[in-house]
Amino acid sequence: MKHFSFLFFTLFLIVQTQGQSVSTFENLPLEVDAFWNGIDQSGGFEDGNAFFPNFYSIDFGGFWASGWAYSNVQDSLTSGFQNLYAAKPGGGAEGSSVYAVGQQNAVINLTGDAAGKVLDGLFITNGTFAFNSMRDGDAFAKKFGGESGDDPDFFKLTIRKYFDGELATDSVDFYLADYRFEDNAQDFIVGVWEWVELKSLGKVDSLLFTLSSSDVGDFGINTPLFFCIDDLTTLNATATTDFDARFALNFYPNPVQNQLFVQWQAPAFHQVDVSIFDIQGKKVLWRKVKNKKSIGLDLQKITAGTYALVVENELFRTTRIFIKN
Repeated sequence: MKHFSFLFFTLFLIVQTQGQSVSTFENLPLEVDAFWNGIDQSGGFEDGNAFFPNFYSIDFGGFWASGWAYSNVQDSLTSGFQNLYAAKPGGGAEGSSVYAVGQQNAVINLTGDAAGKVLDGLFITNGTFAFNSMRDGDAFAKKFGGESGDDPDFFKLTIRKYFDGELATDSVDFYLADYRFEDNAQDFIVGVWEWVELKSLGKVDSLLFTLSSSDVGDFGINTPLFFCIDDLTTLNATATTDFDARFALNFYPNPVQNQLFVQWQAPAFHQVDVSIFDIQGKKVLWRKVKNKKSIGLDLQKITAGTYALVVENELFRTTRIFIKN
């Protein structure tokens, strides 16, 4: 067992209990009938115990290139790319206003007390753009089922996990549309919020969302590769004391170019693990620190992007987000 000073043990012992944290997105800043797509170049947003990476490209006048956006757009009728940020139900899950919009290969990084724990689940639905495209067809994508209604089309979301830097083979599949039934009356396109349980994935550091479709052309999938989520619910280990290790953690500079300095103000621990994960949940750097309260991390070999800094020992785990230039 690791040894700690009596003062540290008395002041900072955390007794773990099971609790929940929900990413509702309701407290994220938005005007009425609006969306956030990363145009501010912040690299993502945090809600509940989860970070949602975003990449907004400045090429071609600027566009949302990957990851997540969030929205309270209520337009469930208008077809086409101009209505990209609307959920087909016309709002968030269970009567809420704000929800998140994801695209192909979006990743969620769990943070704080949820990191490395089992997930409960989340609500999922189609965006208006994808729903109407599958229902009616458009200039790029086919009408699901074809003119006869017999084509065995599908639009599937596969959720996989990263844990300890490794992408697991376990997955949860959710069909956003399925026309493979012999009885065409059973064919469906999801237009309401549906709860998807994720406990079967076990312990999770990050989630990877991958879309697949039966409608594939010369340049890849034709179906609009977008979907919506709400109320991501994590099962956390929460503290019965009011101590939160993140208040004792400091790191700089951010953004960083070559070297990241990490400090903690509590008494020196016998051992602390300092790790860095990329937005895919892969561990790209790890250091074990003994009897110190600071460390400098050489990041010159790490490519530019958004990363998670994780500092932990047997009493706490805290996560911070930073950008590498």
